[in-house]
Amino acid sequence: MEENLESNQNGHSKEALSLTANRWLLVAVVVLIVGAGLAFGYGYRQQLMANHLAAQASVANATINEMQGQLNTLTAKLNEVTVAQQAAAEAQAKASSAHPNAAGAKAVAGKRSAAENKRLKELQARIDEQQKQLKDTQDQVAKNRADLEGNLNSTRDELNGSIAKTHEELVALAKRGERSYFEFDLTKSKEFQRVGPLTLALRRTDTKHKNFNLDMIVDDNRLTKKNVNLYEPIWIHTENDAQPVQVVVNKVEKNLVHGYVSAPKYKPSELAVSSSASTGTPTVTPVAEHPQAPDQNPPTPKQPE
Repeated sequence: MEENLESNQNGHSKEALSLTANRWLLVAVVVLIVGAGLAFGYGYRQQLMANHLAAQASVANATINEMQGQLNTLTAKLNEVTVAQQAAAEAQAKASSAHPNAAGAKAVAGKRSAAENKRLKELQARIDEQQKQLKDTQDQVAKNRADLEGNLNSTRDELNGSIAKTHEELVALAKRGERSYFEFDLTKSKEFQRVGPLTLALRRTDTKHKNFNLDMIVDDNRLTKKNVNLYEPIWIHTENDAQPVQVVVNKVEKNLVHGYVSAPKYKPSELAVSSSASTGTPTVTPVAEHPQAPDQNPPTPKQPE
């Protein structure tokens, strides 16, 4: 009897272990499927956005071409009217010289000239309106092109893996000269630390799942990012930068994270000044070859009300 009970208990234990292993295996498969679905959905959304902006740019270019054709047609008509007016003036001068008593001819020529002037003014007004519409369309196309390039650059950076996982990779990114990079070490604290254009504070770390919670102050606004994964970029759009600022954490430890902030190297005003200058290249300090130790007692920024 005791042997049968012992064998039954062993059998139940093996079944329980098998069910537990199958349950964890099922959970792992579900997590992998969900992660793959999220990645596919994100990539598909970026592709749709790029296609939509490209279609808008194509429609705007077609509108510009059509308006340019209309403008050319009106200009040709204006030239024809000008030539006809000049020919009428020459004919009137010849008639006046051939017939001294030509008051009636002058009156007819005056009426014709007034009609031609009215038509000329109408054509000029139409040309001015077409030019205004053409300029507005060109400005809209330029804006759409800038938005498209910004989205494509962001998508290209993500797809090409332009995220530094080590200090050496960060130095390699900085050598491209496209953006400025600021490394940081954040410890769990209620105090904020200034890193480049942002002010950051670490609230929580999870070393098992490699994620963290982060508070930020951007343009006097307090933002919170929860359950951010390792190597997951955080994109922040600021008021002073045309391109977004990026925050990446590449190391998660107990109550400590290490990462960097990537920001546009030049502000829009600086780009405008540098493009108008004929000589001179601004100098920018790159990321140091060896990271510096963070300030243990950084100044506390003013909390937003």
